[in-house]
Amino acid sequence: MPDAVTNARMLHTMIRVHDLDKSIAFYTGPMGMKLLRKRDVPEGKYTLAFVGYGDESEHCAVELTYNYGHEPYELGSGFGHLAVGVPDVAGMCAEVAKAGGKVTRAPGPVKFGTTVIAFVEDPDGYKIELIERK
Repeated sequence: MPDAVTNARMLHTMIRVHDLDKSIAFYTGPMGMKLLRKRDVPEGKYTLAFVGYGDESEHCAVELTYNYGHEPYELGSGFGHLAVGVPDVAGMCAEVAKAGGKVTRAPGPVKFGTTVIAFVEDPDGYKIELIERK
């Protein structure tokens, strides 16, 4: 491995959101993440909110970017999904559904395998794969 990437690690994934408060509520509610930090940049006409499961010094985060006054975004065909490891996929799906979220693939084994997965969508339609990690 080249020296330049020896200690490299993933820091965050950025997604653009239409309603920042609604997105923060989804990720910090049924998804169980914490709001790690938030920064409003009026001169740039955007606000950033970072959410995740632990301190950014050790964990990857999701950067929610809200651009003032922008209409809802089209997701595009290149983006796939975020993946989150959870101890109880069915329980997480129940929490998402209870909070009014959308479960798009019910919990069950992955095709041709045994790992339990499910898919949910955030308020903007981004897909999140839940992967059971006991």
